[in-house]
Amino acid sequence: MGTMKKAIATQEYRNLIAWLKQARKNSGMTMRELAQMLGKPHTFVQKVEIHERVLDVYEYTVYCEALNLDPRDGLVLLKRQGFH
Repeated sequence: MGTMKKAIATQEYRNLIAWLKQARKNSGMTMRELAQMLGKPHTFVQKVEIHERVLDVYEYTVYCEALNLDPRDGLVLLKRQGFH
């Protein structure tokens, strides 16, 4: 029997990442372009978007800045979903 990977994020966090991913796509930016702006390898963005890597608070704010988003908007999204 193979090993299963455990989910590393709550549904609320997954929704937050979906919000970031949609913002990236809406801006016409590729994963590689975003990664370059962040000073990270493209696999960093890929792993974030497929939930293999969790952003810490600082990374989240830098990610938002690169996408021209207000990090507070993402926190409001979490709160609306019942994340406390």
